[in-house]
Amino acid sequence: MFKHINPQQLIELQNNSDIQIVDIRDPQSYSMGHIPQAFLLDNNNVGDYIAAADLSKPLVVCCYHGNSSQGAAQYLAEQGFTDVYSLDGGFEVWKVTHPDQVSHP
Repeated sequence: MFKHINPQQLIELQNNSDIQIVDIRDPQSYSMGHIPQAFLLDNNNVGDYIAAADLSKPLVVCCYHGNSSQGAAQYLAEQGFTDVYSLDGGFEVWKVTHPDQVSHP
């Protein structure tokens, strides 16, 4: 089971925990801006990511608007991650509420 998290709660979680963030948007959108330290996760690298990840660290899933991340968060929870969150509002809300917290590669 996964939980919902809003951008402010994510900032608090980042400040208090060693977390993992995955971004499931397309590579072009990711390259135009993403949450700092977010890893671009897609169908091609998800198996390798799961195999290498610390399943006990909090994991936050980000998408465009917070819809697709729910399915991905549920899937990752089923794969053994114990503390999984879906970012409510996705990157679209993140970039508006925390414009100073957007990485551009």
